[in-house]
Amino acid sequence: RLGVLHVGQRIEEQADFEKIYKNAWADNANACAKQYAGTGALKTDYTRTGKRTQWGLIMDGWNSLIRYYKNNFSDGFRQDAIDLFLGNYSVDEIEPASPLHVKKDWKFLALPIIMVVAFSMCIICLLMAGDTWTETLAYVLFWGSASFGTFAIILYNGKDFVDAPKLVQKEK
Repeated sequence: RLGVLHVGQRIEEQADFEKIYKNAWADNANACAKQYAGTGALKTDYTRTGKRTQWGLIMDGWNSLIRYYKNNFSDGFRQDAIDLFLGNYSVDEIEPASPLHVKKDWKFLALPIIMVVAFSMCIICLLMAGDTWTETLAYVLFWGSASFGTFAIILYNGKDFVDAPKLVQKEK
């Protein structure tokens, strides 16, 4: 009806057009997902090719992990920006300080770094065995307990690590 195809032509017969259309659709999905979730869209390998690939599964898992991290620990500003843009933030003229400036303690940077380093050392000690099994076990237990301990502290103080939106919604 739009004149894209001639009379009698079928979309299934237009391989070049189908490839361009699927890639444009997947690129659009990536752009929308990056704005909303901070990562590319999921399952774009299927959108582009019509098949799930191993690499697509790995990338979807990676994007899901990044989305989880961003959504919980570094995405409050994104929701604040959306609320400001949409007019959902109510300005309180009495409050002199901005609610966006919240000073973070040193533990918000140090504890996650310590946990990642300790977990990495635990894995390295497992992969690169020492001279004896007792030496390897001692290193693994030390680094494993260090990573578990910092994880437990982060979990116990979980609400402090979450980057929640700081702006207040308007009353409706």
